[in-house]
Formats: sequence, C-alpha cells, structure tokens
Amino acid sequence: MAAAMPVAVGARSLRGLLSSRSLGVFFTSVRGNKKPAFDFIPTNFTTLKERLEVEASKKYDPQVDYLVDISLPPEEKKPSRKAALTVKGHDSQELVRKLKNTKVDIPLEEVERDWKSSGWSQQVREVATHYDVFQHLFGDAYFYPRVPLHIRYDYDEEFYTPVHFGNAIKPKEACSVPHVRYEVEPGSLWTLVLTTPDGHFRDPQAEYLHWFVGNIPGDQIEKGEIICPYLQPFPARGLGFLRYVFILYKQESRLDYAAIKRPDPCSQLEERTFKTLDFYQERQDLITPAGLAFFQADWDPSLTDFFHQQLGMKEPVFEYDFPPPRMRHQEWFPHQQPFNSYLDRYRDRRDINKDIFLTRMKRVHPFKEEEPGLRYPLAQKVDSKLPSWLKMEQRKMKLKVAKLPLLKTMAVLFSLRPDKSLLDPKFDSYKLSLESLPTYEAEVKN
Repeated sequence: MAAAMPVAVGARSLRGLLSSRSLGVFFTSVRGNKKPAFDFIPTNFTTLKERLEVEASKKYDPQVDYLVDISLPPEEKKPSRKAALTVKGHDSQELVRKLKNTKVDIPLEEVERDWKSSGWSQQVREVATHYDVFQHLFGDAYFYPRVPLHIRYDYDEEFYTPVHFGNAIKPKEACSVPHVRYEVEPGSLWTLVLTTPDGHFRDPQAEYLHWFVGNIPGDQIEKGEIICPYLQPFPARGLGFLRYVFILYKQESRLDYAAIKRPDPCSQLEERTFKTLDFYQERQDLITPAGLAFFQADWDPSLTDFFHQQLGMKEPVFEYDFPPPRMRHQEWFPHQQPFNSYLDRYRDRRDINKDIFLTRMKRVHPFKEEEPGLRYPLAQKVDSKLPSWLKMEQRKMKLKVAKLPLLKTMAVLFSLRPDKSLLDPKFDSYKLSLESLPTYEAEVKN
C-alpha cells in the first residue's frame, strides 16, 4: 500500500502545524483550505545568473579602483627603541624580579611618546579607514597623519575630555572651543578644520563645518585667521552617533580664504554647509593633510535649548522607518487566537504607544508626589463578572508585567525594567513625542 505524501501547501500556518494534535487534524486542515496560507513568505529571489552578475561587478579593477595617497612624505625611519628596550630588559635581572612582584612603574607619557615615534601613523590610518573617515571626506584618497594632535575639551579647572580616534563625547562636554596642541616648526603655516560628514539636514553628501582656522603660524592657533567660528556638535535625536573630524593641513604659503569665510556668528546651518573633497581639490597644490583626530557624539537633553536659542529652530527628531512586517492576512475568525493580542499585531505602533502613554499619564499628577504601589498587589479582590481577558490584563498591570506584541506569530509575556525617562514625568526627557516611544508596551505603574 502506497504511503500518503504530506502536503504543506494548504496548511493554515506554521503555528497551526505546530499546534496540531495529530497528523489527522493536520491533513483535515489541508483538505479544507483551498487558499495557500504561506503567502507571507517572500518569493522575489534572484537567480544564479543575477547573483553571479552582482559578484562580477564587485571585482577589483586596478585601473579604476585604486586609492591615492595624499599624505606628507614620511620621515626618516628611526631605530626601534622598543626592540632595544626588549633586549635590554631580558638582560636585566632586577627588572625580571620587579615584574614578578608587580612593582614596575610604567610611565604612560613615555609609552605614548614612543608609540607616536614608531608605528602610530599606520595604526591611526587603519582606525580612520574602519570608520570610513577618508571615504566620506576625501573619496578615493587617504593620508597617513604625520603630526600628532593633542585636543581636549576643558570640563572645569581640574577635569577635561580628550579627543582621540573615535571616542564618545557628549555635546554638553564640547560646548566651548577646544584646546589644540601639536609640535611643528615655528615658521610653518597650517590650517585646522573641524567638520562632520554625518547628519546634514538637506544634502546627504554634504557636511557641516564646525570650526575653521587658517594661516596658523606654527602651533599658535590663537593667532590664526578664523574663517568659521566654532559651533558645538548638535547630533539630532534619533540619528545615533555622528563623527566629528579634526584635520590639520600644512600650507605651502599664506592663503586667501576670503571666498569661503563665514560671518561671525554663523548661526544659519545653510552657511555652514561644507564639502572637504571640493575644498581640497581646489587647493591640493597648496595644502596637504598632516594631522587627524576625531570623536563621536550622540544626542543629549542639552541640545533642546541649543536648537531653540542658538540656532533659532525647532528641534528635529528622527526615527527609523522600519519596513512593514511580513504577516498573514488578517482573518475574520482566527482559530485559537486571543482576540486582544491578535488585534494588536495589526494595529499601528503609534496607536499602541499612545494608549500606553495616556494610561501612564492618567495615574500621575503634575504637582503631587506619586503614591507608592501596593506591597501585595494580587491580594486585591477581582470582580468575578469581568471577562477573562480583562482579568488577565489587570493582573499584568498589577504585577508590572507587559506584553510584547510580536508582529510575527504569537505574543510573548515577559517582565520589563523600562527606562525611567519614558515613565517618570519628573525626568527631563519625558517630553518624547508619541512617535519616538519604543515599540513595546512599557510597564504601567499603579
């Protein structure tokens, strides 16, 4: 007797298949359903020929796909001080004894000085390449930094925030003009530029110029010509971390920057639009990039007043536009599905967030202290006439357990420790718009 072949085309869904108690129930559902239930599975796959064409287009062509080195000539290679100290350390019995007893004092300043006199330029270039600094500023060009930059933002008289190669700095820590120090010949001329390739509101390929000082005699930045006054970083809410790059150019002679000079104060963002590639291509015979340092910054609450007062504009808020989830078509009578969680899967996320926000606001008073919750919340009597789904909702609210409506197959219950900034109106960041609230249902306090 020939065995029956299982048919999966008519299955209602993967969930229905997994929840079937027996194969008989499954085959019954197959016979009774004429419409394929797997219409949520994508079918726009590429063929082998199309994939091979895409891979062939990515092949490296040395005649076209090559990078140009625009850095200064390298200095004479010095003998490795590290190798000499290593050989000397092996012969020192006293050093070996101190290492075993962990009593060796390592001078960090000498370590940094030795690093910057050896292979630091290659390592900094690799870090900048990893962050796509050269690609987004110079296109197909790169350079090895020859002049180390020492940049710091003073926090107060005792503490300061240094700028390295990709470290995170909050905008409120970079409000004032930074202190920049470097060691060069006294008679040379330099140009210092601070720009960001991220977060332009009009042109994705453009930058915002935050600081420009030209014709700097040696390392005396205060005597240079201010082409564009300093403006603190202002990463908009929702954009994440943005890069802010310091570039030091060496000038062959004194340059005339009158054509690109900005007014003081330059509070209009349109006036700060800048493109490093165009700037360098026009003056590539007169300037050469020699120093590099950069940091990253993301939004903080201090930027709200900055946008309103200094820039005179509304604060922009961005959110990620997620692609619509792939789900089955909504059914009139879903089998074995709780109607409240089933309907939440097909609701707009903003509507769900609005309900959570309004429920939370109904339980707080703007001028009174919030009452603490009950120690034993489930000890309260529940009305037996309520429907079961409403009892479950009240139970979850009392236990501070939220539901996460997964936009796929089922709803998962789990305990949350939400961010207080979304729940406590006493925090500064409670002014979030309904669209920027998270997609999950947050904890609702009693």
